Amino acid sequence: MTTRSVPTRPAPSARRRVLPSVRSVFHDALDQQLLRRADGIADARRSPPDVWLRAAAAVCMGELERRWAATQAEDLALLTRKRAPARGEAPPRRVHYLSMEFLMGRALGNALAALGLDDEFRRHLAASKLAPADVLERERDAALGNGGLGRLAACFLDSFAMLGLPSFGYGPRYEYGMFAQKIVDGCQVEEPDDWLRGGGSPWEVRRPELQYEVGFGGRVESADGRRRWVPAKTVLANVYDFIVPAPGSERVSTLRQWRARATGSIDFELFCRGEHVEAGRERIEADILNWVLYPDDSTPAGRELRLKQEHFLVSASLQDIVQRHLREQGRIDNFGDKNVIHLNDTHPALAPVELMRLLIDVHGLDWDSAWAQTHKAISYTNHTLLPEALETWPVWMFESLLPRHLEIIYEINHLFLDDVRRRHPHDHDLLRRVSLIDESGERRVRMAALSIVAAHRVNGVSQLHSQLMVQSIFADFAHLFPDRFTNVTNGVTPRRWLMQANPGLAALIDEQLGATWRRDLDRLHKLAAHATDRRLGRAVMKVKRANKLRLAALIEREVGVRVDPDSLFDVQVKRVHEYKRQLLNLMHVIARYHAMLADPDADWVPRTVILSGKAASAYRAAKAIVRLAHDVAAVVNADARLRDRLKVVFLPNYSVSLAEVIMPAADLSQQISTAGLEASGTGNMKFALNGALTIGTWDGANIEMAQAIGEEHLFVFGLRAEQIAQRRAEGYQPRAHYEHDARLRGVIDALLRGDFSAGDPGRYRSLVEPLLDHDRYMLMADFDDYLRAQREVDALYRTPARWAEKALRNIAGMGHFSSDRTVRDYVERIWSHVP
Repeated sequence: MTTRSVPTRPAPSARRRVLPSVRSVFHDALDQQLLRRADGIADARRSPPDVWLRAAAAVCMGELERRWAATQAEDLALLTRKRAPARGEAPPRRVHYLSMEFLMGRALGNALAALGLDDEFRRHLAASKLAPADVLERERDAALGNGGLGRLAACFLDSFAMLGLPSFGYGPRYEYGMFAQKIVDGCQVEEPDDWLRGGGSPWEVRRPELQYEVGFGGRVESADGRRRWVPAKTVLANVYDFIVPAPGSERVSTLRQWRARATGSIDFELFCRGEHVEAGRERIEADILNWVLYPDDSTPAGRELRLKQEHFLVSASLQDIVQRHLREQGRIDNFGDKNVIHLNDTHPALAPVELMRLLIDVHGLDWDSAWAQTHKAISYTNHTLLPEALETWPVWMFESLLPRHLEIIYEINHLFLDDVRRRHPHDHDLLRRVSLIDESGERRVRMAALSIVAAHRVNGVSQLHSQLMVQSIFADFAHLFPDRFTNVTNGVTPRRWLMQANPGLAALIDEQLGATWRRDLDRLHKLAAHATDRRLGRAVMKVKRANKLRLAALIEREVGVRVDPDSLFDVQVKRVHEYKRQLLNLMHVIARYHAMLADPDADWVPRTVILSGKAASAYRAAKAIVRLAHDVAAVVNADARLRDRLKVVFLPNYSVSLAEVIMPAADLSQQISTAGLEASGTGNMKFALNGALTIGTWDGANIEMAQAIGEEHLFVFGLRAEQIAQRRAEGYQPRAHYEHDARLRGVIDALLRGDFSAGDPGRYRSLVEPLLDHDRYMLMADFDDYLRAQREVDALYRTPARWAEKALRNIAGMGHFSSDRTVRDYVERIWSHVP
């Protein structure tokens, strides 16, 4: 595939001719929808915001469905063209992006912006004395993801549409998100995230004509020299399509979501005997597959449910892809020439196995032909360097749930190890290390190894991550397949994360550069020439303050804390995990608190520390960090001696919509993971794009951001990955830092005394004591340099003109970090490559 092979978008002049008619239709259709949905309200223009939301969504969906049909017709024409590719031109292939998460956020604002209907919607609302926020904020976030993995996938769908890439996203349709986070007495409490309540989502297109059977359990039989799987149970996979538009383009992309339903009805005889639950067991077991994203896997039942969810996604998606290919091509032996199946991390790693099963068992290809097509089609992105985060599954679970798939995995492994044995005949330890089956202890299937062996390309998501990936966790595979590994640095969509989330800043950039940057983010680099323009700097800070006022109002409304919008907004929002080091952030807060009490009359820069993020329900240390944030906030916010110059806030239930308010308001972006452990990060990009300055380690995409912006315009601190490796090799002694740094000792002692836990000294003992002897994530080693960088932050914030200059340089350096560039890199480096 090349960028020349994707459908072209209408010329700008053509789009301008189209939009007025769309606006006219929108105006009339919205009136009709409001009247239809007013439910007895006499005056539709005074109808409640929920009615407006449904009406506007219905009208937008009419236009989106028209564009969806046109996009599919264009893709079909492209992919079924008869001519052979020109010299040097890759054959066009449709990309199928498989992910357990797609964190889409709210859809109405995005649809209105993409269709050019923002102003029309605003005018329509004005007559009923409603503001757009009154309606837009009534929409619930689609709970189809959790964090960066799902948000990246959502950004890719946006870019697929923008670039006109023939594509589908595939994911499960969860009825509940991972969980809704509630805080009770400072502790995280998990509740169902019932995002579909109140009538479901108005953005889904139900496709009852498309459904596939997905099997579990059973046995494998032999007949006519072929193996055949006979599942013990099957469920039906039903389709719900979610259409993703792009501004200024007739093209859209599609997220195809799967909902499991029972193949049969209730057992009526059992029901009549009063055994009601047992009568409906088949329906209940199917429904459970849809219930929750990432069920707690601390129990065998939870682990089994996760594997079943992953197989359900993969099997339904692969059946759909194969059937579409046969409709379009009429043959199966060119499948890999026409299709890319991309694995977003190891959750969909069963895809090559299921594809092999379909090609061999269902469509009659021999092993070698099926493997050739599978290898051409599969590509894989790794998102972690943590060995414990690489999925493995017990062999016994495969034997129970997916016996035919286990047979295929064994055969893949047998042929792969035979090849390794021929190339390295005496290296028995290498065979053990690269085998798809981990034989140490409980026998387990290594899903990352399976993905690498099956894929024609494997990529990391930042330069450092990709480098460390081939030097550490996948070093053996990189030695065996040196040409298989590459890098594609992550990106974010500027449509949502600047134009939609921060319209004031977007308008200011329009005034300075014109609007061309909206389609080509690289043009932001021209702002660097104006970074010292005091007038522009003041304008940027004026927009920032308006965003801070909005966030301050949200903070007071949600958690009852009043914060100073002129204080420095110091923000860390992300999944709570020990390697992301929210604990280091809180240690700085405590050290700052101690210093302020020791010298209350000093000229302290007022600071509001804002945290948000969910801890996995079974992750005790992460949940303790959430509680500590609240305990620290309770002490600091109540201490009158600080004169409101330090506040700590934890905003519950972090989401895309909450991020859209937080990120435009942030002054300082905390990206402080232990160097070498953050694969990339995308929050760091979103913050910088909105004019926040980064305090961070030399890790993930922080490095490439520093190279693009200028390292002097970030606050970089801490040990680098190679220094950490050296420290550990030399025998790192974290207690020495405690003994020689009075500030650090004061923080640790305060936590152990219970100063921030109502005199309960045992509350954080399990969190803090390991820092003294183990400190896996190097908090003690980085503490002093972190405080040094924070002093630099204070000094710069005292000079607003210099702060504004650096904010502008951050914005100017973010052109490279558009997801449009990321997707183009995938096309060039991965999806165009047909081995």
